[in-house]
Amino acid sequence: MNFLAHIYLSGENELITIGNFFADGIRGKKYKQYPSEIQVGIKLHREIDTFTDAHPFFRQSTKRLHKAYSHYSGVIVDIFYDHYLAKNWNDYSNIPLEEYIQNFYKTLNENFEILPERFKKLTPFMIEDNWLLSYATIEGIQKVLNGMNRRTNGLSKMNEATKELVANYEDFENDFKNFFKELIVASEIKRKALVKDHKL
Repeated sequence: MNFLAHIYLSGENELITIGNFFADGIRGKKYKQYPSEIQVGIKLHREIDTFTDAHPFFRQSTKRLHKAYSHYSGVIVDIFYDHYLAKNWNDYSNIPLEEYIQNFYKTLNENFEILPERFKKLTPFMIEDNWLLSYATIEGIQKVLNGMNRRTNGLSKMNEATKELVANYEDFENDFKNFFKELIVASEIKRKALVKDHKL
């Protein structure tokens, strides 16, 4: 999953949310250098990714893209799914999306010093361009995919994937909805178990 989904699935603990947000920047057991709540967030992120990659509906989505985008298909579907989460936000939260995102940006700024260097560089751009809110539109997704394609020096062709998004819009959305309701349950169970393990 991409940023918005990981943030949402973290629950209400701010440090768990921060850890889940930057977990991709932490390799192996380096998470142990962080406070317990951050560790829970990092571990939760990894559990979410494992659940996602193996899920039949997620794999069904990636299959639609595999011929054109090969091993980048999973990354693209992660981004597509953040679009559907943002678009259908009111089905998942009582807090308006704009308010939720601004609260998260505030939390990021308040915990800026604990972020890994890569995320310290990324965060100001995320906030200034309001990446999380931009996921709600296809135009916003196009900008994200353009950026991802640049990071692969144009090899991934991810910038072209919005064509598949538009052409298969309802199919991807159905996959997302069926998948995400199961992910919410699974991630909540795992988060509670991790919190208990860390005696929080």
